[in-house]
Amino acid sequence: MTEFLDIEGGRIAYDVTGEGPLIVLAHGIGDRRQVYRFLAPELVKAGFRVAAADMRGHGESSLGDWKSISRTDVAGDLVALIRHLGGPAVVVGQSLAGGSATIAAATAPDLVSGIVEINPFTRKVQYKLGSMLRIRRYRRGTLLMGGVAALHSMKDWFRYLDLAYPEKPADYAAYMAALQAKLSEPGRMAEFLKTLKTSPADAGDSLPRISCPALVIMGTEDPDFADPQAEGEGIVAEMPAGLGAVALIKGGGHYLHAERPDEVAALIISFVRERVARA
Repeated sequence: MTEFLDIEGGRIAYDVTGEGPLIVLAHGIGDRRQVYRFLAPELVKAGFRVAAADMRGHGESSLGDWKSISRTDVAGDLVALIRHLGGPAVVVGQSLAGGSATIAAATAPDLVSGIVEINPFTRKVQYKLGSMLRIRRYRRGTLLMGGVAALHSMKDWFRYLDLAYPEKPADYAAYMAALQAKLSEPGRMAEFLKTLKTSPADAGDSLPRISCPALVIMGTEDPDFADPQAEGEGIVAEMPAGLGAVALIKGGGHYLHAERPDEVAALIISFVRERVARA
């Protein structure tokens, strides 16, 4: 059941299931909280209370009054939700929200007990021409996202998603149809495009200031990074020593929580039980 949290500028939609320690799930740009439809039940079965939130301007969250949708903005929304739900919580953030998880951990250490970043944009993006020439998936992903940003092309967005899901869930076609219907609502595409006007620099600056355990999960076929493993290791290297770890899912793309939910759930459950609980 959808619930709403009123914050400055609008309201955030979320749902909560299960009982136990709190895990908050935050999705990436141009998506909605239902992208965690496979992962959330696995975490609930493992004994967690799971809150999945729509990013501001996305899904069922409100429209129009958000001046920006940056990693810092989303981090503030997540911290407000955790406080409302009676944290602390482990924050699981994908893509842009991975950077938001870092900022939330740095700014509200009393409310964030651990972070899991799935294929995150947490550092300033460094595009490499040589890598684009050599690596087809990286070249195609970069060009398609360029079309989304420059041409405001929904067609390029869904072509990008087709590339970013090298392994399609059984309900992929239905999920994408529902997502396209959501983005076709008046004002929704404009909110999505606000996310492309932000930089990960705020998240990168926060990496040295986290104090909780962190796990970065990367898919080796993610089209957003020339070398996903190197990106994950680079993020961890900028955290305080001993806090971060990288896990790779071979063959996985940018949406590991929907492509490989069982593997991602196992990684998160182990991380929370073995590292967060002992921190």
